[in-house]
Amino acid sequence: MSHALQDPRPSRAAKSPAPSSLIRGGLPRWAPAGIAVLAVALGCGIGVVFDLHSRIQWGLIAALLFVGITYTASAVIENRRQAKDRVATSVVWVCFALAVVPLVSLLSTTISRGMKVLDGDFLGHSMNGVTSFEEGGGVYHALLGTIEQVALATAIAAPIGLLTAVYLVEYGRGSLAKAVTFFVDVMTGIPSIVAGLFILTTWNLMLGFGPSGFAGAMALSILMTPVVVRSTEEMLKLVPNELREAALALGVPKWRMILKVVLPTAIGGISTGVMLAVARIAGETAPIMLLVFGSQLINNNPFEGAQSSLPLYIWEQYKVGSEASYDRAWAAALVLIAFVMILNLVARGIARWKAPKTGR
Repeated sequence: MSHALQDPRPSRAAKSPAPSSLIRGGLPRWAPAGIAVLAVALGCGIGVVFDLHSRIQWGLIAALLFVGITYTASAVIENRRQAKDRVATSVVWVCFALAVVPLVSLLSTTISRGMKVLDGDFLGHSMNGVTSFEEGGGVYHALLGTIEQVALATAIAAPIGLLTAVYLVEYGRGSLAKAVTFFVDVMTGIPSIVAGLFILTTWNLMLGFGPSGFAGAMALSILMTPVVVRSTEEMLKLVPNELREAALALGVPKWRMILKVVLPTAIGGISTGVMLAVARIAGETAPIMLLVFGSQLINNNPFEGAQSSLPLYIWEQYKVGSEASYDRAWAAALVLIAFVMILNLVARGIARWKAPKTGR
């Protein structure tokens, strides 16, 4: 044969070149931060030029510019597909910033206003003998009332919610479980004033008991129970069925399997759910106004006599309208935030301590 055999496959040189959009250079790693700084500068400049007094408008303009500049730069330097991906990431960061800014503003305002009078005397004294227009006084009686009322509400609601969740996940079948689930969902949306009116009608008016911290704790437990049930139920569902089956295969009774295997595995999520429920009730004011009435004196007995609480104390002081009462209200708000934060830290510590240890 006069002609040599030729390889039918195209050579590397003969291959068609890749699309230019796939071989372009990418944006440098500092590009998002640089674009963010540029967008903020442009947003502030536009706000100044057009005399926009609201800083919120400046921030929204900067956010729109950040997304727009990101898309344009990525589309020109990279490709449209990468530009769409960067726009999605930019929108996520903008939403994160929009969620964080109010939180940071709230904390900074509360700390700056609350630290004016927050000291040892404020934490260790009540309002006994101090009028609301005067300087001085403290929050001790309200802090003590909040601790006792929240502790009693947790002692009532946590076991009920935990046992209800265990029933729904491990035993609940049929119409009874559906009815319990339905009523738990209904209770989740009950306004706090309705829970307070229910306890007021039954405990105070029908049974004849007077105002007390325990009455307020019962109303708070009604609000707390559905949150505990729902959070605990979801945590128990996350426990792998293999653990249950392994325990049952060893002949362990079901109740012991739940107690020794399921609950320790889910204890972290359960404690977090209980603390979320505590944070839900710690700031309630309406049931306390109806059932506890409030007091300027120290009442160590939550089962008899009027008490105060931090949310009610904040409302009472802010209602007065004097500079001294405003300072006390902001300081009490800071104490309430610190109270909830400490409870969450304690819950996380307990969850980490009680979490099952896994060997390597």
